[in-house]
Amino acid sequence: MALSGIQIYKLLPQTNCKDCEFPTCLAFAMKLAAKQVELSLCPHVSEEAEAQLSEASAPPVRPFALKSNGYEVKAGNEVVLFRHEKTFYSHPGLFLRVYDSQSADDIQAKVKPADAYKVDYVGINLEMSGFVVQAAGGDFAAAVKAVREVSHRPLILIGEPDALKAGLAVLDGSEKVMLCHATAENWEIMAALAKEADAALSIAADNLDEMVELSTKVAEAGVKDIVLSPKQRGFRGTLLANTVARRMALKSSFRPLGFPIINFPGDAGDAATEVILAGQAIGKYAGFIVMDHFTPESAYPLLVLRENLYTDPQKPIQVQPGVYEINNPGPDTPVLVTTNFSITYFSVANEVESAGVPAWLLVTEAEGMSVLTAWAAGKFDAEVIAKDVKRFNVADKVSTKKIVLPGHTAVLSGELEEELPDWDVKVGPREAVDLPAYMKQAV
Repeated sequence: MALSGIQIYKLLPQTNCKDCEFPTCLAFAMKLAAKQVELSLCPHVSEEAEAQLSEASAPPVRPFALKSNGYEVKAGNEVVLFRHEKTFYSHPGLFLRVYDSQSADDIQAKVKPADAYKVDYVGINLEMSGFVVQAAGGDFAAAVKAVREVSHRPLILIGEPDALKAGLAVLDGSEKVMLCHATAENWEIMAALAKEADAALSIAADNLDEMVELSTKVAEAGVKDIVLSPKQRGFRGTLLANTVARRMALKSSFRPLGFPIINFPGDAGDAATEVILAGQAIGKYAGFIVMDHFTPESAYPLLVLRENLYTDPQKPIQVQPGVYEINNPGPDTPVLVTTNFSITYFSVANEVESAGVPAWLLVTEAEGMSVLTAWAAGKFDAEVIAKDVKRFNVADKVSTKKIVLPGHTAVLSGELEEELPDWDVKVGPREAVDLPAYMKQAV
């Protein structure tokens, strides 16, 4: 039975000790009620309360993270089937696979560009998550070592138990890896290995009935961080397996399927099909996605898709309010004004920067709304703009006090002149693409 935050709070110590990393017991209780954290974060809960709360407060999809040298790939902790219902929390990790049958030079040549890949997308760094080393008849330990020499991102290791032991021996023991795959034939030795290494363990089965049986056995053996690895491949098979598993976990609170999912679009063979399968996996419940090919042009759309799906629909992507310098502005450079909605900010900044035009860009606090939306909501008006001009000491940066409003908010010019009487208030174009020409001609 689901408990409310207040019901859970009454069963907690109510000391506000912050040992759970939340400011109050009530805040922790609310997160428990939303199934976004685990009860184990509270070290002071009584045995009686723990017995009442453990089942009721456990997240429907168990959360954990692969970790290595400051990098982290979170999985699980999802509470809805569809993003518009609330939000998705754990971005699926995109992993690039290498094989131990490849030479160390070939492995590193494949890993290096993927490890170095980083793109700034509306203030968010798009990066690959980690790497997969798969046994294929070669020197598994040497392959793991080759990857570790050029990357410290999290690892997924695939192979028989002996190969996995050799691979784990190469690592320093401080990182959290995933081992693949426990099956009906080898689950006991794989579970013991995962438990000893404190590793996550994926379980592979032909169908969901077998997956349920296997996950139950592995969990009873003491492995907490389990990952479901459906053997179904292709568009229909993967979609069906992922959807049924996630629906059972969320809608029926079916614990044996309440774990993150790993998919292998790389098994498709050709790069084009792999990208399409990866896109489907991002949209339909994969926590870890294993690719065999990497190019910047294939990684970028997948990572952008992931960001778009895993952005809180109730909280727009925002940039920090403040004054930004574009192309080394001087004291006689005009001040452009916009809101802190990321897409608005980057539209303006990119157009001005690419044209080589210097500008000061004042980004006002508008709760992440676009210019027109913020203006309509009363979050972007003359008073707000004048307040931020003073808050960020814009007048100290310029001698020629020219400030340019977005064209869609020309109606604010008179009010802003009253708020900033010593400033020359201009009205710019409606579209960011027209800003460079406007600044060269009119300002």
